[in-house]
Amino acid sequence: MFLAMNRFRIKPGSEAAFIEHWQKRESYLAEVPGFLGFHLLQLEPLGDAPGEFILFASHTMWASQQAFEDWTQSEAFRKAHANAALTPRELYVGPPQLELFKAVI
Repeated sequence: MFLAMNRFRIKPGSEAAFIEHWQKRESYLAEVPGFLGFHLLQLEPLGDAPGEFILFASHTMWASQQAFEDWTQSEAFRKAHANAALTPRELYVGPPQLELFKAVI
């Protein structure tokens, strides 16, 4: 299994708008060979103060690293990212951070 995560730092108070954006987004992932699942995760903070940002992570699961790499070169990837310019940038505190993981156990 191979995991791809993008971490997003979102301005406090913008969580609902960020989630709504993702709910409306068409990913085209279901049509891609080797795709296993997707989650959008929100960090549950310790304590009361939200801090400078609220952390979210998109989390995709793949059968293999090759399946993920094939997706990044696919028509589904191009379609999913075609409207990236419409992403409400004012919600973000900096760019997303991509992290890739391979399952070892």
